Amino acid sequence: MSDGGRPEAASGAAQAAEQVVGYGALPPQELTARPPGRPTALDSSDDPSSDSNRVNILLVDDQPANLLALEAMLQGLGQTLVKAESGREALRWLLTHDFAVILLDVKMPDMDGFETAALVRQRDKSRYTPIIFLTAADKTHTEAVRGYAVGAVDYLVKPVVPEFVRSKVSVFVELAKKTEQLRRQAELLRDSEQAARELAEMRAELVSDLEHKNRELESFSYAVSHDLRAPLRRIEAFGRAVLESQGEQLDGNGRRFMDRIQEASRQMSQLIDDVLYLSKVSRAEVRQQEIDLSGLVESLLERLREADPGRTVETRVRPGVIVAGDGRLLRIALTNLLENAWKFTEREPAAQIEFGMMTATGEPTYFIRDNGAGFDMAYVDRLFGPFQRLHLASEFPGSGIGLATVQRIIHRLGGRVWAEGVVGQGATFSFTLGRPRS
Repeated sequence: MSDGGRPEAASGAAQAAEQVVGYGALPPQELTARPPGRPTALDSSDDPSSDSNRVNILLVDDQPANLLALEAMLQGLGQTLVKAESGREALRWLLTHDFAVILLDVKMPDMDGFETAALVRQRDKSRYTPIIFLTAADKTHTEAVRGYAVGAVDYLVKPVVPEFVRSKVSVFVELAKKTEQLRRQAELLRDSEQAARELAEMRAELVSDLEHKNRELESFSYAVSHDLRAPLRRIEAFGRAVLESQGEQLDGNGRRFMDRIQEASRQMSQLIDDVLYLSKVSRAEVRQQEIDLSGLVESLLERLREADPGRTVETRVRPGVIVAGDGRLLRIALTNLLENAWKFTEREPAAQIEFGMMTATGEPTYFIRDNGAGFDMAYVDRLFGPFQRLHLASEFPGSGIGLATVQRIIHRLGGRVWAEGVVGQGATFSFTLGRPRS
């Protein structure tokens, strides 16, 4: 810049400082904090709303020096100050931005402050934006009444006290921040409610779909029970009829073949019963109650002795084991475990079966232990699968459904079940009981 330009710049700054005096006594550093000619938006970025922690304040005055004075008063609030030199420019800002408060000069050419305020109030978005009028021309207070009539929250006559203006504006700044915070919280709440409704609708659809599948499963179970059993009954009946009517004409192989046909028919019928039973157990309703597990085990062992009186089995049952669970489902699970232990100890001359309880990691664990055939731990993952057998049917008969039933019951009751064994030394089946699953 040439030397000839410096006196002009100094003269312009001096004139602006003189015009500012109408707004009140300002410290010299505030008057010169920002030079004239600053862009309309005083934020460091092009967008006055770029900082979410700041709110916008709109300053409207046709005199640049007055805008400079207002800027100097309010810049200490740390908010975004937007300047407009006419009512029309202010309305353009209001089309694209929200403001915490508007400081509006009354006397402006083309469109005065009252006309501008009336148009501001016509827009839904700015209808409730606080407006503070500033004027140096009102000596009778008639214009103040007019200002309040168009929706002003305050009407200040120049010269004003900067601290007084700052305190008023800061109230509306905090109010705008609280309002925005409430708006965001309400939006989050609406989003949460919407998500909850969608989740409830999804859950209702899943429940409906599950009920539909359960009905289909029940229909399939009926079909299995009725349609598959009838041919098996006919096979067994015709086989028996052949033996009774033609038995004398059959040689040894013929009679053996017919016996195998009947045996296979009975096994198939038993498998159908077991599959239907497993399905029923998986869908059974869980009813929580207090169960004397020790007494239940004692009664089941007594029934096994009555059904097989020729065997001598040493049994040990820990007394006083009381649990919370479904008595019907626990009876089924323990029946399968005890029948399993009874079956796999039949070749042991000094058979032993024990029911007990221990506490591991603060969780009660119940077990049934025997000294029977045991099993190879390499195949333990197959143990609880339906129709999975670790021994030949010729050695130990069964369908392979019992332990799968036990696992499903224990899972329904919120627990875990696992097994440990050694070939020729016996097996231990352990389980826990947690919170029942719906």
